[in-house]
Amino acid sequence: MPDGVGPVLVDGPVEVVLPDGTTVRSERPVVALCTCRRSRRFPFCDTSHRRRSPSGDLRRQRPSQ
Repeated sequence: MPDGVGPVLVDGPVEVVLPDGTTVRSERPVVALCTCRRSRRFPFCDTSHRRRSPSGDLRRQRPSQ
């Protein structure tokens, strides 16, 4: 099950039905589906998961000196 970080790669072509009933289709041989919901192309991944959140990643911050 996806952990919400990064896309799920699916063999294409794919057809996705969105919650509002809209159907989107991709003819690509491999399709990256967004799991973080940050993508501006949702349900397709645009690599937005690679950008840090506004608060930053606490594991990468240096301790105060």
